[in-house]
Order: sequence, then C-alpha cells, then structure tokens
Amino acid sequence: MQFNGPALLLAAIIAVLSPLAAELPIGLRLPMIVVEVALGIVIGPHMLAWASPDGVLSVLGILGLIFLFFLAGMELNFAALRGRPLTLAVWGWLLSVAIAFCLAEALYLMGVIRTPLLVGVATTTTGMGALLPILRDSGELNTRFGRYVIAAGAVGEFGPVALLSLLLTREHTHWLQTALMIFFVALAALAVVAALPTKTPRVVAFLAATMNSSSQLPVRISILILALLICVAEKFGLDMILGAFTAGMIVSLGSRGQQEQRLHHRLEAIGYGFLIPMFFVTSGMHFDVGALASSPKALLRVPAFLLLLFVARSAPTIFYRYELQKADRIPFAFYSATSLPLIIAIAELGVQTGRMESDNATALVGAGMLSLLVFPIIAMIARRSSRKSPTQASTRAAEAG
Repeated sequence: MQFNGPALLLAAIIAVLSPLAAELPIGLRLPMIVVEVALGIVIGPHMLAWASPDGVLSVLGILGLIFLFFLAGMELNFAALRGRPLTLAVWGWLLSVAIAFCLAEALYLMGVIRTPLLVGVATTTTGMGALLPILRDSGELNTRFGRYVIAAGAVGEFGPVALLSLLLTREHTHWLQTALMIFFVALAALAVVAALPTKTPRVVAFLAATMNSSSQLPVRISILILALLICVAEKFGLDMILGAFTAGMIVSLGSRGQQEQRLHHRLEAIGYGFLIPMFFVTSGMHFDVGALASSPKALLRVPAFLLLLFVARSAPTIFYRYELQKADRIPFAFYSATSLPLIIAIAELGVQTGRMESDNATALVGAGMLSLLVFPIIAMIARRSSRKSPTQASTRAAEAG
C-alpha cells in the first residue's frame, strides 16, 4: 500500500479548517460535513489534483465509514423514544419507502436512473449525525418537538442501513438474507444479554481504573466488539455497515452507567476527531464535478433527487397531525428530509459494486449536500416563527384585556 504523506497532510488540514469554517460569524452556520466534502472536492483529482483517495487515505476513509455507523448506533436510545414517537417514526419511514421506491421506479422507467432500489433507499434516509448538533445548539434536543424529530431520524438511519444490507448482498437470496439478518440481530441481542450480568461492581471498578491508564481497556473492548460484529456480518453475507451499526448499539447498551460518558467521549474523539473527517474528505475527492457539469442531464438530476428526498421524507408528516402543532409540521418535514452521510455511503457503495453510475452518484451526493445546507436553515426559521406566533398572540390578548 502506497503511503502519501502530502495527501494525508492536506486531509488533516481540512479536518482542522472545517470546524473553524463552521464558526465563522457570517450569519450562517455551515455544517462541518459540507465543508469537509467541499474542500475534498477542491483538492481532489477532479479539480486541483493535489491529492487522490488511494493508499493510506483509502484505508482511513473505509475506517471512517465504519466508525460513522458505529457511533450512529451508539447514539440511538430506543428506550427513551419508545411509545408514540417511535411508533409514528416507523410508520412514517415505511411510507417514505413506499413513496421513494415508486418515484425511483418512475425515474427508472423514464431512463433517468439505472438503480431504482439504491436511489430509493438513499432518499429514505435522515442524517441524525448532522441533525443532533443542530438540535442541541438550537435548544430543541430535550423538547417534545425534538424527541419526535430524533425518533424520526433514528428510524431514518437504522431502517436504510438494514434495508441496504439486504439489497447489496451478492451471496444469498433475499429471503435467506432476511432470515440471516434477523438471526444476526438476535445474536447481537443475546450478546448484550450475556454481557450485562458481567457488570459487577468489581468489574466496573477495574474497567474505570484502566480508563485513566495507557491500556484504555474499555476502548479496546469496544473496538473488539466492532471488529467482531463486522466479521460476523460478513460471514453471514451481510454488509459491514450493519455490523458496525449493531456494534454501536451493543456498546451503548453495555456501557451504561457512571463511566458511560467517559467511554463515549473517547470513542467520539477517535471517530469525529480523526477517522470520520477522513471519510468525508475522501468522499469529496471521489466527487466528479466535471462529469456533473459537463452533462446537463446529470446536473438536472440534482434538483430531481433533492425533490424526491423531500417528498419521501416529508410525506410522513401526515401521521403527526395530532401530535404536533400545525406550525411545527413544516420544520419537522425539513428536518426529516435533511440527509448526507448515509447518502454518501450509499452512493460510494453503489459505485464500488457497479450498481450505480458515477454521474448519478455525484448528483445524489449533490442533492444530499443541498439538503444539509438548506433544509435545516428553513426548519430553524420556521420553528422560530412558530415559537413567536403564540407569544405575540398572548401579548395581543393581554393588551386587549
């Protein structure tokens, strides 16, 4: 494997510049993911050609993809979202699947795309990893509205990962693949049940002590679980991202307690501080802007995919007419339709497996970038307006009285 020091240096510089760019006082908070992908495009082989996504950068990009889904699995807390938020999120995502697959099939019949299934799955996703900091910064994370958004986003992340594992298999029939996936999830659940009784005070104290030493044993155990689940998933003919996602859920369940936050912070430091930025930078390097710009048809697919994404993920809002106020449904729809990380992963996997043309993958990622840039801003403005309206109405009523 070729080691390219200058390319690694450029990727590291982008990883540092991205959070700084997100904090620029320009009245618009740029998502770090968009900055990382955009700068990756600029230095990549299709623009300035300063670096290429091969050698060590390719390996780091794959590890970043794995850690992205591993941390996504750790972020999910289905127990906190159970009840109406989770039930509506599941039904809403199933409606998104039906709509997205129908629209993608129509595009396939029109000759616009070659892989309706992959495009359909990509447009049923929600980027929870990108939404969580936005909701946290806006003070929505622990509100009733925020719980419904998080539930919809959680299912919009878990559902496509599971569905993608079925669609990208090459070794088994779909029925057998479904059975293997159910068995895989059951095996993971049994692993959690078996691990929980081992959390005796003595074991917990021992692991806590190693957290401050050079051994970092809880971190190493978490990486071992991640490697094990990826290996088992591949043995079952499933995709590695399902193994990474399930491993994150297991680590999250098994680490709950006094030391949970410390472990999560260390794993997030590895992922968000190093590997995940490398994935997004290398994804930007793969982004062929020239192919998109040279083809008017491919360029027109960007707004078409963006519209497909919005229609598919905003349609479930009809299920929330009794749960959310009318003014809150618009921001809910735009938050639900915000996506990029999973779209990049699906586009990358589609191109690597030969199931998606590069121009369609580029257009799909472009639509995801636009959704991450535009939709949260619209949602925040609409949400701010919905908050002001009741206050203004109550003020006028008090003045009238």
